[in-house]
Amino acid sequence: MLNEFVYCPRLFFYEWVERVFVESVDTVEGSQRHEKLERKADPLPPAGDGDDRPVRSRSVSVASDELKLIAVIDVVEGSGSRVTPVDYKKGRPRDGIDGPEPWDADRIQVGAQALILRANGYECDEAVLYYDGTRQRVRVRIDEQLEADVRAAAAAARSVASRGAIPPPLVDSPKCPRCSLVPVCLPDETAAAARLRELDHAEQLPLFDVAGVSGGDIHQASSDPVRRLVPARDDLRPLYVTGHGLSIGKSGEVLQVRERGKLVQEARVGEISQVNVFGNVQLTAAAVQGLCWADRPIAHFSFGGWFYGLTQGIGLKNVFLRREQFRRSEDGRFALRIARAIVASKIRNQRTLLQRNHIEPPALVLKRMRRLAADAGEAEDLAELLGIEGTAARMYFQEFGGLLKQEDGDGLPPLDLDGRNRRPPRDPVNALLSFAYSLLVKDVTIVCATIGFDPFVGFYHQPRFGRPALALDMMEMFRPLIADSAVLSAINTRMVGRDDFIQAGRAVGLTPSGRKGMIRAYEQRIDTLVTHPLFGYRVSYRRILEIQARLLARVLMGEIVTYPGFETR
Repeated sequence: MLNEFVYCPRLFFYEWVERVFVESVDTVEGSQRHEKLERKADPLPPAGDGDDRPVRSRSVSVASDELKLIAVIDVVEGSGSRVTPVDYKKGRPRDGIDGPEPWDADRIQVGAQALILRANGYECDEAVLYYDGTRQRVRVRIDEQLEADVRAAAAAARSVASRGAIPPPLVDSPKCPRCSLVPVCLPDETAAAARLRELDHAEQLPLFDVAGVSGGDIHQASSDPVRRLVPARDDLRPLYVTGHGLSIGKSGEVLQVRERGKLVQEARVGEISQVNVFGNVQLTAAAVQGLCWADRPIAHFSFGGWFYGLTQGIGLKNVFLRREQFRRSEDGRFALRIARAIVASKIRNQRTLLQRNHIEPPALVLKRMRRLAADAGEAEDLAELLGIEGTAARMYFQEFGGLLKQEDGDGLPPLDLDGRNRRPPRDPVNALLSFAYSLLVKDVTIVCATIGFDPFVGFYHQPRFGRPALALDMMEMFRPLIADSAVLSAINTRMVGRDDFIQAGRAVGLTPSGRKGMIRAYEQRIDTLVTHPLFGYRVSYRRILEIQARLLARVLMGEIVTYPGFETR
């Protein structure tokens, strides 16, 4: 890990302290190369046995108690006790004035290998780096300066690990684009968010253009461009399994969905991000074990769409984030600050949806919602904030019917005048909203668990048995943008129709075909590219869920001060 520490202390912290590792093309190729060497591992003859025969040992593991370092050396070559460690690198050496030179991280790595060999009785005056990109060998002299540099790097790495505080990200570094951990690290995003100042609510700008000022400018605290180093979309896709009498098994690396023993669907484990099962769907032990091993969560829903919970692997071993989450959740002022940002952004996004899609945008309602968003930023306590959110929600859902493009004979009655109803929903639109919120809370819960949060400890929603409070916090500002918009798309584009609902007493639910239509609308919406208002690049909503959760983690760990809520124009 000395190589990673010299390359980037933040990378070292993620991999060594938090045990976070993300594969990339480079890491996979490197692993394959080392696996080949390990299969050809040769024992290293002991030092000082008086035999001067040639030495060429591969994949040699050595350690030093004095240095407190362990190394796995690709190749050790030489004769007798005089040896040279050789390390293979995929890339190219650095262009020096007098020819190829080793990179600093590589120099420290082979220097540490040489010192460990010396500590085990071998004579070692130089090391060799072989760069596959140019097929060149670069020799490194083991002198007093290199020994001092190795010891200093090891001491600094141990100090960083023991403090438990993650080092700051590199600034505009060319190393970041090729780093496999850049979607986790978010170097430019963290730096941009760290420059945000605490906005004085008296200076709060409107969301929409007023007197030539755009509300989107509230987050433009930095004019520096942010590089989009994260993929715009996830290459993996969720798998939904809904129906009676289905079972999910595993053959090799392929999931097999069967209905009464007949194969109806196959999906490769390496091509899915999660498995969602509705109702009485059985999973074999091999399927559960394989999905946990591949770190693919299984989300369980009732047949009616109620989100029950998750099955997943062990998850992150790092406890620092959860410890801060628990501590900060007890801090009333901190919790209120986060809750204000979440609720204000939610109200602004609801207002945006009305303004964009209402058949006749109600000017008075829009004006009052703008005022309520500002009030949310000044709420004195959570009770007042709840009242503001409730008032805004009532106004929003009273106008929600104006967003629906219904025609005579659609069979979709408008919302009741009271707006939202649930448990159980009493009309088709509320049945779709409840189902969409279940899908959204599932995705946010998975994101929270992936990052290392406890989804049940929130800042706005208070702890309650069985309630994923943090996931509910994080999804608030995305309800109108993802769930409500997906419902509008499902209705207005006729993905669901009158035959997709069933009624039992006063309760209205979705038929299997209705659920499929709503799932299709939801997945299309969450996969939509949108411009992040703070960073200026376009990524999918699914990716933004993760970015926003990671920004909250930065606030908890003290890397940034202000939590920037996500708002669309």
